[in-house]
Amino acid sequence: MTDQPHNPKLDEHPGSNTEKDPSDWVSGGEPMTGAQASYLTTLSEEAGETPPPEDLTKADASKRIDELKGALGR
Repeated sequence: MTDQPHNPKLDEHPGSNTEKDPSDWVSGGEPMTGAQASYLTTLSEEAGETPPPEDLTKADASKRIDELKGALGR
């Protein structure tokens, strides 16, 4: 092994330094953005569902967008 400082990007276990759950992301608890809200509303309407509440967090909005995209086959 070399005497170089540890570099997390070269970790032997890729992904071990990242959070897999969006709710654990630093920005995950922040309110969703206007763009997220608009896209989520559009997807909800296309899926025939009630538009989401405006107080969703970024993480919840992102998760719901993924769910709707899957349901719509995108």
